[in-house]
Amino acid sequence: MNSVILSKTYNEPPFCEKEILRYAGCKAANKEVLLLLEECIKEAKDKFTYKVCYRELPVKTSGDICNFDLLSFKSEKLALNLNGSKKAILFAATIGVEIDRLIAKYGRISPSKALMFQAIGAERIEALCDAFCADISKEYNVGTRPRFSPGYGDLPLTAQKDIFAVLSPEKQIGLTLTDSLLMSPSKSVTAIVGLGGEEKQTKNKCDVCNMKNCTFRGV
Repeated sequence: MNSVILSKTYNEPPFCEKEILRYAGCKAANKEVLLLLEECIKEAKDKFTYKVCYRELPVKTSGDICNFDLLSFKSEKLALNLNGSKKAILFAATIGVEIDRLIAKYGRISPSKALMFQAIGAERIEALCDAFCADISKEYNVGTRPRFSPGYGDLPLTAQKDIFAVLSPEKQIGLTLTDSLLMSPSKSVTAIVGLGGEEKQTKNKCDVCNMKNCTFRGV
């Protein structure tokens, strides 16, 4: 087992305008919306820092208990997700605080821009997580299970505390956790990714989520 906390810094992944518009709730974008999107991307571009810290851990599941030696969680959905995996990657990722500042700035003067920056931030952190999982799959030469985060399915948000205790992302990538379990910078993710198992990483994360009334489901 690799008990060391490792970190990676990424170059900027390509922007996916379709995903940004999806996060913004735009099913059909007119010329005005596309111009707003272009303007916001131009302003936000180069303000991001793409950082990840992670740790390889063994995993054993028994019923709804997921044991990673250094921590364990009770979650039936996570146990199903990790089916067949002997190892897992626990990681934390962030794109930095500048997008939060843009959202706060335009929240006071331009709600439409604030919404677009929210959507850009959501697309950027997902792009970072996708790049990291692709790296891990290549590095270990195995498929990866869909990433699973606290607050997702039946894994409680309180699991954040355990993940932060094991990864120390405050020191590694400048990511902190508030008493109310919110992460700062806000456009950040913590997650568990199984190595190997029954199937590879899927782009359709809705397939493993039980939130049937989610705004983004099937969009």
